[in-house]
Amino acid sequence: MTTRDAAATTLPQQVAMPTARRRTVLAAALGLIPAVAATTALAAAMDTGAARVEWDHFKARFMRPDGRVVDNMNGNISHSEGQGFAMLLAVRLDDQDTFTRLLSWTRANLTRPSDSLLAWCHRPGEPGGRPGDRNNATDGDLFVAWALAEAADKWNQPAYRSLAAAIAGDVLRLMVVQVAGRAMLLPGIQGFQDQTTVTTNPSYYVFPAFQALNRVAPSPLWASLTATGLRLARSARFGRWGLVPDWVAVSRSDTSRPVFAANRPARFSYDAVRVPLYMAWGGYGAEPLVGAAAQFWHDPSHRQMPAWVDLRTDETATYAADPGIAHVARLCAISSGRSQLSRVTDAASRPDAYYAAALRLLARAAMADLPASQTQIASR
Repeated sequence: MTTRDAAATTLPQQVAMPTARRRTVLAAALGLIPAVAATTALAAAMDTGAARVEWDHFKARFMRPDGRVVDNMNGNISHSEGQGFAMLLAVRLDDQDTFTRLLSWTRANLTRPSDSLLAWCHRPGEPGGRPGDRNNATDGDLFVAWALAEAADKWNQPAYRSLAAAIAGDVLRLMVVQVAGRAMLLPGIQGFQDQTTVTTNPSYYVFPAFQALNRVAPSPLWASLTATGLRLARSARFGRWGLVPDWVAVSRSDTSRPVFAANRPARFSYDAVRVPLYMAWGGYGAEPLVGAAAQFWHDPSHRQMPAWVDLRTDETATYAADPGIAHVARLCAISSGRSQLSRVTDAASRPDAYYAAALRLLARAAMADLPASQTQIASR
């Protein structure tokens, strides 16, 4: 629910939806549903053995035996985001035992009494072992539901499909509001809207999750949310590089010009880096924002790849991006058609932070879903 670090473009009247996602190179990289032959280029970019080594490290470093994923850079809390990330990765790597433990802990500790959504945060030592803050985080809900939907197909578990449909249905029922005639995704049930403004997080528009969940809970709202997410990625762009901030505010009377959210840093930072990740993953790698992010990360004026940039001042972080962001940068460069991958470090060392480790694995999963024509760049 919070970030990890403290001139709009013209929008066409119609938002183009993607062509059918081309999954010609599935399972070889991350244990996806049965693969057709993987290309040599993808094998080079997404080595299965390396992904499994990273996954084993992630489990050993950030996951408790009972299935609780620990955010070690944030007071060892656990949250629905981390549970959802790990559940999807477990499916992609065909790790059913880990998935079962993750789901069991999530249902035992994050369920809410009045709906199928999840409490966003669990802090160790809370009375009764239950989170005192019962607000949800919509991106966590989406990832858990997406993982359940894929698990249902992969392991022939109809009960998982029912759980996915229940969560997805409540996301549509409770988390979607109409703002000036457009469907907008609330980050949480409480605290993100008033009579004049809706605050949203562009990284909560998880495009590949929308596509997957439309199959278990069909609704035209998924397409509407996709259109809104793309609109935000086109219109909420600021600063020298034309990037989206972690949080934006939208007027109920005019959605055309989002502004920086009040009381939050105006940064392209640890939340917003997921926007081009999910766009590339969902088949929108040709969108201007993906190329803009790649340009920012690969800008030769940087002494090192920056962790974030202030979109008001263009001031960049004094410290380097972590290995997770570096992998997203590589994905964006490939997805947007850049033949030069300068300044992209492979960051061979295993990340010491939960979020960096998760982000790197998610970028690997997204890379595995790219069309073969794009992944050929990775082998150059």
